[in-house]
Amino acid sequence: MGSTIAEKILGAHAGGAAAKAGEVIVAGVDFAMVHDARAANALKMIGKLDSQSLPFVGKTAFVLDHYSPPPNAEAANTHSAMREFADRHGAVLYDIGDGICHQVLPEGGHLTCGDLVVGTDTHSTTYGAFNAFGTGVEGTDVSAVMMTGKLWFRVPETIRVELSGELQPGVWAKDLTLHMLGRLGAEGANYRVIEYCGSAVAAMAIDDRMTLSNHAAELGAKAALLEADAKTIAWLKAHGAREPKPVKADADAVYAGRIDIDVSQLPPQVARRHNIDDVVGVPEVKGQKINIALIGTCTNGRLDDIRQAAAILRGKRIARGVRLVITPASRQIYLAAAREGLIEALTLAGASVEAAGCGTCVNITGHLITADGEVVISSANRNFRGRLGNAKSEIWIGSAATVAASALQGCIADPREVMGGAWRPPAEKAVA
Repeated sequence: MGSTIAEKILGAHAGGAAAKAGEVIVAGVDFAMVHDARAANALKMIGKLDSQSLPFVGKTAFVLDHYSPPPNAEAANTHSAMREFADRHGAVLYDIGDGICHQVLPEGGHLTCGDLVVGTDTHSTTYGAFNAFGTGVEGTDVSAVMMTGKLWFRVPETIRVELSGELQPGVWAKDLTLHMLGRLGAEGANYRVIEYCGSAVAAMAIDDRMTLSNHAAELGAKAALLEADAKTIAWLKAHGAREPKPVKADADAVYAGRIDIDVSQLPPQVARRHNIDDVVGVPEVKGQKINIALIGTCTNGRLDDIRQAAAILRGKRIARGVRLVITPASRQIYLAAAREGLIEALTLAGASVEAAGCGTCVNITGHLITADGEVVISSANRNFRGRLGNAKSEIWIGSAATVAASALQGCIADPREVMGGAWRPPAEKAVA
Protein backbone atom coordinates (compact mmCIF):
# COMPACT_ATOMS: atom_id res chain seq x y z
CA MET A 1 0.00 0.00 0.00
CA GLY A 2 1.45 3.33 -1.08
CA SER A 3 1.80 6.59 0.81
CA THR A 4 0.73 10.21 0.43
CA ILE A 5 3.16 13.12 0.43
CA ALA A 6 2.25 13.91 4.05
CA GLU A 7 2.77 10.32 5.19
CA LYS A 8 6.18 10.22 3.53
CA ILE A 9 7.41 13.53 4.96
CA LEU A 10 6.19 12.84 8.49
CA GLY A 11 7.45 9.27 8.42
CA ALA A 12 10.90 10.34 7.22
CA HIS A 13 11.12 12.87 10.06
CA ALA A 14 10.14 10.20 12.57
CA GLY A 15 12.99 7.98 11.44
CA GLY A 16 11.04 5.66 9.16
CA ALA A 17 10.27 5.34 5.46
CA ALA A 18 6.65 6.43 5.87
CA ALA A 19 3.95 6.79 8.48
CA LYS A 20 0.27 5.98 8.10
CA ALA A 21 -2.75 8.16 8.74
CA GLY A 22 -3.87 7.90 12.35
CA GLU A 23 -0.46 7.00 13.77
CA VAL A 24 1.01 9.18 16.50
CA ILE A 25 4.67 10.00 15.92
CA VAL A 26 7.45 12.12 17.32
CA ALA A 27 9.14 13.91 14.43
CA GLY A 28 12.20 16.06 14.03
CA VAL A 29 11.43 19.62 12.87
CA ASP A 30 13.55 21.34 10.23
CA PHE A 31 12.53 24.92 11.03
CA ALA A 32 10.17 26.75 13.37
CA MET A 33 8.64 30.20 13.51
CA VAL A 34 7.04 32.25 16.26
CA HIS A 35 5.45 35.62 15.53
CA ASP A 36 4.85 38.45 17.95
CA ALA A 37 1.22 37.54 18.70
CA ARG A 38 2.36 34.21 20.19
CA ALA A 39 5.91 34.96 21.31
CA ALA A 40 4.94 35.78 24.90
CA ASN A 41 3.72 32.20 25.42
CA ALA A 42 6.93 30.75 24.02
CA LEU A 43 9.16 32.97 26.14
CA LYS A 44 7.07 32.33 29.24
CA MET A 45 7.32 28.56 28.78
CA ILE A 46 11.08 28.68 28.32
CA GLY A 47 11.33 30.71 31.53
CA LYS A 48 9.01 28.35 33.39
CA LEU A 49 11.11 25.35 32.38
CA ASP A 50 14.27 27.29 33.29
CA SER A 51 15.88 25.95 30.14
CA GLN A 52 19.49 26.98 29.73
CA SER A 53 20.00 24.72 26.72
CA LEU A 54 18.28 25.64 23.46
CA PRO A 55 20.27 23.68 20.89
CA PHE A 56 17.74 24.21 18.08
CA VAL A 57 17.12 27.92 18.58
CA GLY A 58 19.20 28.72 15.49
CA LYS A 59 16.53 26.98 13.42
CA THR A 60 13.80 29.22 14.80
CA ALA A 61 12.70 32.59 13.44
CA PHE A 62 11.16 35.31 15.56
CA VAL A 63 8.99 37.50 13.31
CA LEU A 64 7.63 40.90 14.32
CA ASP A 65 4.73 41.15 11.88
CA HIS A 66 1.34 41.21 13.63
CA TYR A 67 1.97 44.20 15.92
CA SER A 68 3.88 46.06 13.23
CA PRO A 69 4.36 48.81 14.26
CA PRO A 70 3.34 48.17 17.89
CA PRO A 71 0.08 49.94 18.79
CA ASN A 72 0.68 49.95 22.55
CA ALA A 73 3.35 49.55 25.22
CA GLU A 74 2.55 45.87 25.81
CA ALA A 75 3.23 45.03 22.17
CA ALA A 76 6.38 47.17 22.15
CA ASN A 77 7.63 45.35 25.24
CA THR A 78 6.99 42.00 23.56
CA HIS A 79 9.06 43.16 20.60
CA SER A 80 11.84 44.26 22.90
CA ALA A 81 11.85 40.86 24.61
CA MET A 82 11.92 39.06 21.25
CA ARG A 83 14.89 41.12 20.03
CA GLU A 84 16.78 40.55 23.27
CA PHE A 85 16.09 36.80 23.17
CA ALA A 86 17.18 36.50 19.53
CA ASP A 87 20.40 38.41 20.22
CA ARG A 88 21.19 36.36 23.33
CA HIS A 89 20.38 32.91 21.96
CA GLY A 90 20.98 33.23 18.23
CA ALA A 91 17.45 32.91 16.88
CA VAL A 92 16.73 34.34 13.43
CA LEU A 93 15.01 37.75 13.73
CA TYR A 94 12.75 39.51 11.25
CA ASP A 95 11.97 42.96 12.58
CA ILE A 96 9.18 45.46 11.91
CA GLY A 97 8.71 46.04 8.20
CA ASP A 98 10.66 42.98 7.06
CA GLY A 99 7.40 41.27 6.25
CA ILE A 100 4.82 38.66 7.09
CA CYS A 101 6.10 35.37 8.54
CA HIS A 102 4.75 33.20 5.73
CA GLN A 103 6.53 35.31 3.14
CA VAL A 104 9.87 35.90 4.83
CA LEU A 105 10.48 32.26 5.75
CA PRO A 106 10.60 30.99 2.15
CA GLU A 107 12.19 34.24 0.95
CA GLY A 108 14.92 33.78 3.55
CA GLY A 109 15.73 30.29 2.31
CA HIS A 110 14.68 28.65 5.59
CA LEU A 111 12.77 25.75 4.04
CA THR A 112 12.96 23.39 1.10
CA CYS A 113 11.17 20.42 -0.46
CA GLY A 114 10.56 17.57 1.96
CA ASP A 115 10.93 19.70 5.10
CA LEU A 116 8.76 19.70 8.21
CA VAL A 117 8.10 23.31 9.26
CA VAL A 118 5.95 24.58 12.13
CA GLY A 119 4.84 28.10 12.94
CA THR A 120 2.58 29.87 15.43
CA ASP A 121 -0.04 30.71 12.84
CA THR A 122 -2.70 28.64 11.09
CA HIS A 123 -1.52 29.93 7.72
CA SER A 124 1.76 28.07 8.10
CA THR A 125 0.12 25.75 5.60
CA THR A 126 1.62 28.18 3.04
CA TYR A 127 4.90 26.25 3.03
CA GLY A 128 3.19 23.33 1.33
CA ALA A 129 3.52 25.31 -1.92
CA PHE A 130 7.19 24.30 -1.76
CA ASN A 131 6.52 20.61 -1.16
CA ALA A 132 7.17 21.08 2.58
CA PHE A 133 4.82 19.98 5.35
CA GLY A 134 3.94 23.31 6.98
CA THR A 135 1.49 23.49 9.85
CA GLY A 136 0.39 25.76 12.68
CA VAL A 137 1.25 25.18 16.35
CA GLU A 138 1.22 27.17 19.59
CA GLY A 139 4.05 29.20 21.06
CA THR A 140 4.63 26.59 23.74
CA ASP A 141 5.20 24.03 20.99
CA VAL A 142 7.90 26.21 19.45
CA SER A 143 9.61 26.41 22.83
CA ALA A 144 9.72 22.60 22.80
CA VAL A 145 11.26 22.66 19.31
CA MET A 146 13.98 25.07 20.46
CA MET A 147 14.80 22.72 23.33
CA THR A 148 14.48 19.32 21.63
CA GLY A 149 14.07 19.84 17.89
CA LYS A 150 11.00 17.59 17.96
CA LEU A 151 7.20 17.60 18.26
CA TRP A 152 4.52 14.94 18.29
CA PHE A 153 1.92 14.65 15.53
CA ARG A 154 -1.04 12.52 14.66
CA VAL A 155 -0.53 11.71 10.99
CA PRO A 156 -3.48 13.25 9.09
CA GLU A 157 -5.57 11.69 6.38
CA THR A 158 -5.24 13.31 2.95
CA ILE A 159 -7.75 14.61 0.43
CA ARG A 160 -6.41 14.65 -3.13
CA VAL A 161 -7.69 17.57 -5.21
CA GLU A 162 -6.97 17.45 -8.93
CA LEU A 163 -7.35 20.76 -10.78
CA SER A 164 -7.58 20.33 -14.54
CA GLY A 165 -8.18 22.73 -17.39
CA GLU A 166 -6.99 26.30 -17.75
CA LEU A 167 -8.01 29.28 -15.66
CA GLN A 168 -9.58 32.10 -17.63
CA PRO A 169 -7.53 35.30 -17.80
CA GLY A 170 -8.61 37.36 -14.80
CA VAL A 171 -9.25 34.26 -12.65
CA TRP A 172 -6.62 33.27 -10.11
CA ALA A 173 -5.74 30.76 -7.40
CA LYS A 174 -7.64 32.97 -4.95
CA ASP A 175 -10.82 32.21 -6.87
CA LEU A 176 -10.06 28.50 -6.70
CA THR A 177 -9.56 28.62 -2.95
CA LEU A 178 -12.82 30.48 -2.47
CA HIS A 179 -14.56 27.93 -4.69
CA MET A 180 -13.15 25.18 -2.47
CA LEU A 181 -14.51 26.95 0.61
CA GLY A 182 -17.93 27.25 -0.97
CA ARG A 183 -17.83 23.59 -1.89
CA LEU A 184 -16.47 22.07 1.34
CA GLY A 185 -17.34 24.76 3.87
CA ALA A 186 -15.12 26.34 6.49
CA GLU A 187 -13.39 23.56 8.45
CA GLY A 188 -14.50 21.14 5.72
CA ALA A 189 -11.03 19.59 5.67
CA ASN A 190 -10.45 19.78 9.42
CA TYR A 191 -7.17 18.11 10.47
CA ARG A 192 -6.73 16.68 7.02
CA VAL A 193 -4.05 17.37 4.44
CA ILE A 194 -5.05 18.70 1.04
CA GLU A 195 -2.81 17.41 -1.74
CA TYR A 196 -3.23 19.65 -4.80
CA CYS A 197 -2.27 18.31 -8.22
CA GLY A 198 -3.19 18.55 -11.89
CA SER A 199 -2.45 20.60 -14.97
CA ALA A 200 -3.97 23.79 -13.53
CA VAL A 201 -1.60 23.60 -10.56
CA ALA A 202 1.40 22.95 -12.81
CA ALA A 203 0.52 26.08 -14.82
CA MET A 204 0.48 28.33 -11.75
CA ALA A 205 3.28 30.70 -10.84
CA ILE A 206 4.78 30.28 -7.38
CA ASP A 207 2.84 33.26 -5.99
CA ASP A 208 -0.47 31.63 -6.92
CA ARG A 209 0.64 28.28 -5.50
CA MET A 210 1.38 29.98 -2.18
CA THR A 211 -2.17 31.36 -2.17
CA LEU A 212 -3.52 27.85 -2.84
CA SER A 213 -1.69 26.41 0.18
CA ASN A 214 -2.23 29.43 2.42
CA HIS A 215 -6.02 29.56 2.13
CA ALA A 216 -6.29 25.89 3.10
CA ALA A 217 -6.20 27.13 6.69
CA GLU A 218 -9.78 28.38 6.30
CA LEU A 219 -10.74 24.84 5.30
CA GLY A 220 -9.26 23.63 8.59
CA ALA A 221 -6.47 21.74 6.82
CA LYS A 222 -3.45 20.59 8.80
CA ALA A 223 -1.32 21.14 5.69
CA ALA A 224 -1.77 21.76 1.96
CA LEU A 225 0.90 20.11 -0.17
CA LEU A 226 1.95 20.45 -3.79
CA GLU A 227 4.46 18.36 -5.67
CA ALA A 228 7.72 20.05 -6.61
CA ASP A 229 8.59 20.84 -10.23
CA ALA A 230 11.17 22.93 -12.09
CA LYS A 231 9.47 26.16 -10.98
CA THR A 232 9.68 25.11 -7.34
CA ILE A 233 13.33 24.11 -7.56
CA ALA A 234 14.33 27.29 -9.40
CA TRP A 235 12.52 29.52 -6.87
CA LEU A 236 14.10 27.80 -3.89
CA LYS A 237 17.56 27.94 -5.45
CA ALA A 238 17.18 31.65 -6.17
CA HIS A 239 16.35 32.24 -2.50
CA GLY A 240 19.26 30.27 -1.06
CA ALA A 241 17.34 27.26 0.21
CA ARG A 242 19.06 24.00 1.09
CA GLU A 243 19.21 21.20 -1.46
CA PRO A 244 15.60 20.17 -2.11
CA LYS A 245 14.42 16.62 -1.50
CA PRO A 246 11.17 16.47 -3.49
CA VAL A 247 8.49 14.09 -2.28
CA LYS A 248 5.80 12.55 -4.51
CA ALA A 249 2.78 10.50 -3.57
CA ASP A 250 2.70 6.87 -4.64
CA ALA A 251 0.29 5.86 -7.37
CA ASP A 252 -1.46 3.53 -4.95
CA ALA A 253 -1.59 5.98 -2.04
CA VAL A 254 -4.75 5.79 0.07
CA TYR A 255 -6.83 8.98 0.33
CA ALA A 256 -9.72 9.97 2.54
CA GLY A 257 -11.35 11.52 -0.50
CA ARG A 258 -10.74 12.70 -4.04
CA ILE A 259 -12.05 15.87 -5.66
CA ASP A 260 -11.78 16.68 -9.35
CA ILE A 261 -12.35 20.25 -10.54
CA ASP A 262 -12.24 21.53 -14.12
CA VAL A 263 -11.27 25.16 -13.60
CA SER A 264 -11.94 26.28 -17.18
CA GLN A 265 -15.40 27.74 -16.55
CA LEU A 266 -14.76 29.12 -13.07
CA PRO A 267 -15.64 32.83 -12.83
CA PRO A 268 -14.04 35.15 -10.26
CA GLN A 269 -15.40 34.36 -6.79
CA VAL A 270 -16.21 36.36 -3.67
CA ALA A 271 -17.01 35.38 -0.11
CA ARG A 272 -19.89 37.46 1.20
CA ARG A 273 -19.91 39.37 4.47
CA HIS A 274 -19.16 37.58 7.72
CA ASN A 275 -18.78 34.03 6.32
CA ILE A 276 -15.71 32.89 4.41
CA ASP A 277 -17.61 29.93 2.97
CA ASP A 278 -20.62 31.95 1.73
CA VAL A 279 -19.11 32.04 -1.76
CA VAL A 280 -20.69 33.13 -5.04
CA GLY A 281 -19.45 34.08 -8.47
CA VAL A 282 -18.71 37.78 -8.94
CA PRO A 283 -21.32 38.03 -11.75
CA GLU A 284 -24.02 37.28 -9.15
CA VAL A 285 -23.13 40.26 -6.95
CA LYS A 286 -21.78 42.82 -9.40
CA GLY A 287 -22.78 46.33 -8.46
CA GLN A 288 -22.57 45.87 -4.67
CA LYS A 289 -21.30 49.27 -3.47
CA ILE A 290 -17.96 49.33 -1.66
CA ASN A 291 -16.16 51.95 0.42
CA ILE A 292 -12.77 50.38 1.11
CA ALA A 293 -10.54 48.08 -0.94
CA LEU A 294 -7.63 46.19 0.63
CA ILE A 295 -4.92 44.27 -1.23
CA GLY A 296 -2.34 42.44 0.84
CA THR A 297 -1.95 39.98 3.76
CA CYS A 298 -0.18 36.63 3.83
CA THR A 299 -2.71 35.28 1.35
CA ASN A 300 -2.52 37.83 -1.45
CA GLY A 301 0.13 40.46 -0.79
CA ARG A 302 2.69 39.03 -3.15
CA LEU A 303 4.25 40.59 -6.24
CA ASP A 304 1.84 39.02 -8.72
CA ASP A 305 -1.10 40.36 -6.70
CA ILE A 306 0.33 43.87 -6.87
CA ARG A 307 0.95 43.39 -10.58
CA GLN A 308 -2.69 42.43 -11.05
CA ALA A 309 -3.82 45.62 -9.34
CA ALA A 310 -1.41 47.81 -11.29
CA ALA A 311 -2.47 46.25 -14.60
CA ILE A 312 -6.05 47.33 -13.90
CA LEU A 313 -5.38 50.74 -12.33
CA ARG A 314 -2.39 52.10 -14.23
CA GLY A 315 -3.26 55.47 -15.72
CA LYS A 316 -6.67 55.55 -14.00
CA ARG A 317 -8.15 56.77 -10.73
CA ILE A 318 -10.11 54.77 -8.20
CA ALA A 319 -13.76 55.72 -7.74
CA ARG A 320 -14.59 58.81 -5.72
CA GLY A 321 -15.16 57.97 -2.06
CA VAL A 322 -13.26 54.66 -2.21
CA ARG A 323 -10.08 54.12 -0.19
CA LEU A 324 -7.59 51.60 -1.56
CA VAL A 325 -4.90 50.24 0.77
CA ILE A 326 -1.98 48.08 -0.42
CA THR A 327 0.04 46.03 2.08
CA PRO A 328 2.97 44.13 0.49
CA ALA A 329 3.74 40.82 2.15
CA SER A 330 7.42 41.68 2.60
CA ARG A 331 10.01 44.38 2.24
CA GLN A 332 11.47 42.51 -0.73
CA ILE A 333 8.10 42.49 -2.48
CA TYR A 334 7.71 46.21 -1.87
CA LEU A 335 11.14 46.88 -3.36
CA ALA A 336 10.45 44.66 -6.38
CA ALA A 337 7.11 46.42 -6.93
CA ALA A 338 8.85 49.78 -6.70
CA ARG A 339 11.49 48.76 -9.24
CA GLU A 340 8.73 47.69 -11.66
CA GLY A 341 6.92 51.01 -11.25
CA LEU A 342 3.92 49.33 -9.64
CA ILE A 343 3.98 51.40 -6.46
CA GLU A 344 4.04 54.64 -8.44
CA ALA A 345 1.19 53.48 -10.70
CA LEU A 346 -0.98 52.48 -7.76
CA THR A 347 -0.18 55.62 -5.77
CA LEU A 348 -1.10 57.82 -8.73
CA ALA A 349 -4.33 55.83 -9.01
CA GLY A 350 -5.20 56.85 -5.45
CA ALA A 351 -3.90 53.94 -3.37
CA SER A 352 -2.11 54.19 -0.04
CA VAL A 353 0.76 51.77 0.61
CA GLU A 354 1.37 50.38 4.10
CA ALA A 355 4.59 48.86 5.41
CA ALA A 356 4.79 45.08 5.12
CA GLY A 357 3.00 43.36 7.98
CA CYS A 358 -0.21 41.77 9.27
CA GLY A 359 -1.60 44.69 11.25
CA THR A 360 -4.07 45.90 8.63
CA CYS A 361 -5.46 42.41 8.05
CA VAL A 362 -6.52 41.87 11.65
CA ASN A 363 -6.81 45.51 12.76
CA ILE A 364 -4.10 45.10 15.39
CA THR A 365 -2.39 48.37 14.47
CA GLY A 366 -5.59 50.38 14.09
CA HIS A 367 -4.46 51.70 10.70
CA LEU A 368 -7.68 50.66 8.95
CA ILE A 369 -10.89 50.90 10.95
CA THR A 370 -14.24 50.89 9.19
CA ALA A 371 -17.20 53.16 9.82
CA ASP A 372 -20.74 51.96 10.49
CA GLY A 373 -22.31 50.51 7.36
CA GLU A 374 -19.13 50.60 5.27
CA VAL A 375 -18.37 47.75 2.89
CA VAL A 376 -14.86 46.41 2.37
CA ILE A 377 -13.64 44.25 -0.52
CA SER A 378 -10.41 42.59 0.56
CA SER A 379 -7.89 40.03 -0.68
CA ALA A 380 -7.34 38.87 2.92
CA ASN A 381 -8.20 35.39 4.15
CA ARG A 382 -11.04 36.07 6.60
CA ASN A 383 -14.12 38.26 6.73
CA PHE A 384 -15.42 37.68 10.25
CA ARG A 385 -17.75 40.30 11.67
CA GLY A 386 -15.74 43.06 13.33
CA ARG A 387 -12.38 41.93 11.94
CA LEU A 388 -11.56 45.51 10.91
CA GLY A 389 -12.62 47.02 14.19
CA ASN A 390 -16.31 47.60 13.63
CA ALA A 391 -19.00 44.92 13.82
CA LYS A 392 -21.39 47.25 11.98
CA SER A 393 -19.40 47.07 8.74
CA GLU A 394 -19.06 44.33 6.13
CA ILE A 395 -16.06 42.55 4.60
CA TRP A 396 -16.20 40.72 1.29
CA ILE A 397 -13.25 38.62 0.10
CA GLY A 398 -11.92 38.31 -3.46
CA SER A 399 -8.75 38.18 -5.54
CA ALA A 400 -6.42 41.14 -5.89
CA ALA A 401 -7.76 41.57 -9.43
CA THR A 402 -11.35 41.64 -8.19
CA VAL A 403 -10.43 44.11 -5.45
CA ALA A 404 -8.66 46.43 -7.90
CA ALA A 405 -11.53 46.29 -10.42
CA SER A 406 -13.99 47.04 -7.63
CA ALA A 407 -11.92 49.98 -6.37
CA LEU A 408 -11.94 51.39 -9.89
CA GLN A 409 -15.71 51.15 -10.31
CA GLY A 410 -16.80 51.80 -6.73
CA CYS A 411 -18.71 48.53 -6.56
CA ILE A 412 -17.90 44.84 -6.80
CA ALA A 413 -16.75 44.29 -10.37
CA ASP A 414 -15.65 41.43 -12.59
CA PRO A 415 -11.95 41.92 -13.46
CA ARG A 416 -12.49 40.12 -16.77
CA GLU A 417 -14.67 43.04 -17.87
CA VAL A 418 -12.15 45.74 -16.95
CA MET A 419 -9.27 46.68 -19.23
CA GLY A 420 -6.14 45.18 -17.71
CA GLY A 421 -8.13 42.54 -15.84
CA ALA A 422 -6.95 39.83 -18.21
CA TRP A 423 -3.33 40.26 -17.16
CA ARG A 424 -1.34 37.06 -17.05
CA PRO A 425 2.21 36.69 -15.77
CA PRO A 426 4.96 36.18 -18.33
CA ALA A 427 7.06 33.02 -18.27
CA GLU A 428 7.75 32.12 -14.67
CA LYS A 429 9.95 34.64 -12.89
CA ALA A 430 11.01 32.28 -10.16
CA VAL A 431 13.19 34.84 -8.36
CA ALA A 432 10.43 37.45 -7.92
